[in-house]
Amino acid sequence: MAIRLNDTTPKQDGYRMPAEFEEQERIWMLWPERSDNWRDGAKPAQKVFANVAKAIRRFEPVTVCVSPAQFSNCRAHLPEDIRVVEITSNDSWIRDCGPTFVINDMGGIRGCDWTFNAWGGLVDGLYFPWDQDDLVAQKVCELEEIPSYRTEGFVLEGGSFHVDGEGTVITTEMCLLSEGRNPLMTKEEIEDMLQEYLNCEKVIWIRDGIDPDETNGHIDDVVQYVRPGEVACIWTEDESNPFYEEAQAAYQTLTEVVDAKGRKLNVHKLCLTKHPVLLHGADSIDMVEGTIPRKDGEISIASYMNFLVVNGGVIVPQYGDENDSLAMSQIQEMYPERKVVGVRTEEIAYGGGNIHCITQQQPKVK
Repeated sequence: MAIRLNDTTPKQDGYRMPAEFEEQERIWMLWPERSDNWRDGAKPAQKVFANVAKAIRRFEPVTVCVSPAQFSNCRAHLPEDIRVVEITSNDSWIRDCGPTFVINDMGGIRGCDWTFNAWGGLVDGLYFPWDQDDLVAQKVCELEEIPSYRTEGFVLEGGSFHVDGEGTVITTEMCLLSEGRNPLMTKEEIEDMLQEYLNCEKVIWIRDGIDPDETNGHIDDVVQYVRPGEVACIWTEDESNPFYEEAQAAYQTLTEVVDAKGRKLNVHKLCLTKHPVLLHGADSIDMVEGTIPRKDGEISIASYMNFLVVNGGVIVPQYGDENDSLAMSQIQEMYPERKVVGVRTEEIAYGGGNIHCITQQQPKVK
């Protein structure tokens, strides 16, 4: 049985969140199935999730969590060396509803179990109910026999922040200060929670993300840590690009700040798609009360930045866009020691996220 920790914080106990580029034990995923979010009964999305899982498995173990109703189907779509376990959820965004793992230098690992409310609860959340999603972090920690810290009432998603593993966290004001998350807390109080549970000393605030209507602007579409003191930032000089202003502002902020170690950041530019990725096939998405309906022609949040760093590799979204190969080469230059692998992921973008959003890394303990 995994222990629930309610009286201390990771910082008090000497645990920290390692950076994504540090060594990992495995990657966790959730199998998609809800027909009111995914086209064609989620069958196209399931194929893409399977392709992402297979790409990750080239580098490290993968566990895919799935509902009882979809277990046999999921198991049939995945190779035997990918573990499949039954865990009930409301949808498939384990980056946001799963645990954020923290480690110490003595072989210890624990999980942060943030309160999850579907990116805004009754204010501007994307679906209701979200009760099973809010249990995913606890279930994963129980399965792995990992003690967990429950932040009851403090809403946070794993896609809303990045850390460098050396005391710095990057997030967006658009997300963490949104009305649907922690409206009774000040910016300083939210900073304190980040610092206590991720064991950081410095919070770098980017003003806006690029998906105000989905996640209220998660950072993992905008910025990623490459290594300590180095970040990647979305970039375009095309003023007609729907994300032009946010990209320019984020880059400007990152070039002016210092991290927890007092370092000026080395900021790498990562291109955006040449053309917006537009949803099509929305008429095959079920209309269900409590879920925001989708329409053909909507701009899908298709950012190359929503990649996943794994042991020896980087798994990168591809969209059939003119800039696909440019993004791959730019990311390869940032991570020369890793193999960059592209996966076509429009179907995930149609559902509201991408590779980073559907994965969660479990770090390897020292």
